[in-house]
Amino acid sequence: MTNNNLILEQSRCISHEIRNHLSICEIYTQIIRKNLEEENIENKSIDNALNCISKSIKIMCNSLLDLKSLNNISPKNCDIKSLLEEGVKLAEVYIHDKDIKIITSLKDTALVYIDENKFLACLVNIIKNAIEAIDKKGQITINLEITDNSAHIKISNNGEPISPQKQRAIFEEGYTTKPTGSGLGLHICANNLKAQNGILRLNTSTDEKTEFEIILPVVV
Repeated sequence: MTNNNLILEQSRCISHEIRNHLSICEIYTQIIRKNLEEENIENKSIDNALNCISKSIKIMCNSLLDLKSLNNISPKNCDIKSLLEEGVKLAEVYIHDKDIKIITSLKDTALVYIDENKFLACLVNIIKNAIEAIDKKGQITINLEITDNSAHIKISNNGEPISPQKQRAIFEEGYTTKPTGSGLGLHICANNLKAQNGILRLNTSTDEKTEFEIILPVVV
């Protein structure tokens, strides 16, 4: 067996095992939902947590398919405003004990033809990075504008800026600004969006604001 085939076989085995454990997590979310229903317990926080867990499991399972196929993209028409709202809910868990406000300005909306899970994974990754850039207290702003048959999503934060040198390499594979980072997050996000006719770019990073922008063609 060649090295490439060995790596592929190992990837498939690892993917299989991870999917098994993700299935366990999903089963337990269903059990919790059933128990709450049987006991007539209503708790919005628990419902939101279970919904986020279920969605995260779907995103992870979708990502694991990449180990089996290099062309694992399943686009469909999606309402961009709804996707952004869902992404914010998923990412809020990373705030923990920080005093961070996520402010959204989503006045318009449109249909975009995109892989829902890959887009949400990208959005959560960018918001997570923004949260980590803020020490204790700050603000993250997500703005959506529909112009020239394109959806422009701007995600900004007032945390620690990215140095000019690091800005030039921010999307390169393996490059990271974090001590424990893998340098894969933004690289994967940019490639996944590019494969779907989208663009991910860093507009600015100063002491006042760091802003990333996602541009997607809208369905006309």
